[in-house]
Amino acid sequence: MKLVFCGTPEFAVPSLQALVDAGHEVALVLTQPDRPAGRKLELHAPPVKRLALALGLPVLQPERLKTNLDLRSRLETLAPDAIIVVAYGRIIPQWMLDLPRFGNINVHGSLLPKYRGAAPIQWAIANGETETGVTTMLLDAGLDTGDTLLFHSISIPPSTTSPQLYPQLSQIGANLLIQTLSGLEQGTLRPTPQDSHNATLAPILTREDGRLDLAHRTALQTYNRWRGFTPWPGAHAIFRGKRFLIHQMHPSSVTSTLSPNQLDASTSELLVGAANNTLLALDEVQLEGKPRMSGAQFARDFQLHPGEHLE
Repeated sequence: MKLVFCGTPEFAVPSLQALVDAGHEVALVLTQPDRPAGRKLELHAPPVKRLALALGLPVLQPERLKTNLDLRSRLETLAPDAIIVVAYGRIIPQWMLDLPRFGNINVHGSLLPKYRGAAPIQWAIANGETETGVTTMLLDAGLDTGDTLLFHSISIPPSTTSPQLYPQLSQIGANLLIQTLSGLEQGTLRPTPQDSHNATLAPILTREDGRLDLAHRTALQTYNRWRGFTPWPGAHAIFRGKRFLIHQMHPSSVTSTLSPNQLDASTSELLVGAANNTLLALDEVQLEGKPRMSGAQFARDFQLHPGEHLE
């Protein structure tokens, strides 16, 4: 097929590589503009752009799509069979949805209709799901509401974090995309409408999502959110008026006598009380302006007082 590929982060890289390896003609790659990053705020090219240039593919980085007449003219001239969208980070306008004969095909990191939205992998882990996967679908004007094409499901081990799951799902998505294009081209694949009654949302993450709420969440619930939200927004609270980051944690099997948010370092671990009389062990922490350290070392260095709380 002649294709246009839209993608930006590392998650989309295997899909672009797979299209080229399978012999499809990627006539154009659309990706987001270079963005400043790091302490020096130097411009960094998106991973998809770096791969596209290495493969000798033409690349455009438009700031807008809906009213971009030059882009529209170019895509209409190319007349692609399909537009592939993988973690592009832009809303696809109606004129792009209507352009290709096979539509706009999206690789989405969940088993739709569950976890529609910008952060499906993170929210699936954060909510303690034991299964997730990848769906290929036809984009429409809604938020991940289009007809589904193919699914591939996998289990989520109880200690897996988002950064560990991402590469696995991105490779699965690449393979599923090739199968999807083959099925569409051969006429053996039929789109299936989603059951919106079973839909859940996976909204874009905010800093507040990482704020500990130990009065209302158990140790396991808090741990699952940390697994889903690492490295950002992570897990954080306030200690002695300063921002307190938790880089590693796990639910403790010790019987709790602590109230929610109450700290205790009377054992070899730094523990904090959570909802329903559960305990969370804080394995690696960092106080604002200080280096990372073990929870036990933190308790010693900062002379933790009996009864101190996180806020």
